[in-house]
Amino acid sequence: MKLVYVITILFIASFIIAGINLWGIRCKDLELREKIYAKRILEHQYANLQNDFKIRDIEREEVIENLQKENRSLKEKLFKENDIKGVIHFAAESHVDNSIKNPDAFIQTNINGTFNLIDVAFKSWMEAPSKIKSGYKDCRFHHISTDEVYGTLGETGYFTETTAYAPNSPYSASKASSDFIVRAYHHTFGMNITTSNCSNNYGPKQHNEKLIPHMIKQALEEKPLPIYGKGLNIRDWLYVLDHCKAIDLIFHKGKSGETYNIGGHNERNNITIVNKICEILDEKMPRKNGAKYSELIKFVEDRAGHDFRYAIDATKLETELGWKAEETFDTGIIKTIDWYLEKWGF
Repeated sequence: MKLVYVITILFIASFIIAGINLWGIRCKDLELREKIYAKRILEHQYANLQNDFKIRDIEREEVIENLQKENRSLKEKLFKENDIKGVIHFAAESHVDNSIKNPDAFIQTNINGTFNLIDVAFKSWMEAPSKIKSGYKDCRFHHISTDEVYGTLGETGYFTETTAYAPNSPYSASKASSDFIVRAYHHTFGMNITTSNCSNNYGPKQHNEKLIPHMIKQALEEKPLPIYGKGLNIRDWLYVLDHCKAIDLIFHKGKSGETYNIGGHNERNNITIVNKICEILDEKMPRKNGAKYSELIKFVEDRAGHDFRYAIDATKLETELGWKAEETFDTGIIKTIDWYLEKWGF
């Protein structure tokens, strides 16, 4: 039986686990404090997502979640006891604001955590550099990264897989470091790895600290909607299900050692995003006082080192593997808001 190890903070990976029919999460056999998360995935997410996710069934594979990212001994135990033969590495500290307040957590999780995980995989699958153990020929380590490692763009241009790295925050610097660690294990040790760099994700189940869920929650609670600077910073928004479909393709069909950019072709600046949320909420959940949600917008001091624009060129992924983003921002944001309205009982 083939096992795939998904290391995750739940948002994006929860859709992978549910959407690609990965059954049999055996957390009851593992000493993980995160058992409840796996239980929630099985009971609630699969039924809601299986019909929406047009991804082939992966026969008799299992997924094991491990949120204890820095615990090397636990990783070693998981690989030894479960004969894991594939890793999809989602886990990361990923909020730039948090990386400014506490960069140490990002170094520990994103750099040290990635090293420990890929090194355990290497020792489990290979005898020595470029010498694969019998029965482990097709093992793959897929590493998920961000477009923020490329730095910032001006008004024009796009990030490609050959764009030079120029991270500007502790978060993006830690992710760039993890990317290089994974790259080194391919070129030095001959590991079968792939890497993907994605644009800003959004959709159901995202942590409330992120821009879109944060603005939805603030608006519904009649609280100010804080926007950095003048709200002109631009991001390329990628719906979570489109991202997961791309990961599935890369993990199974991507070329070993290659990097693939994943972007939604949905560039919006922050003020446009927030105004769109306000517009939808005006229609779905009008304020009791008759005012517009946009009246809650408050411009605040800009983030330190705030990158101006990110934009992904996903041509390589589209032409080589046939992927294409299916969700536009205008349709995806409605699905996202509807999910949060239901979650919070509105």
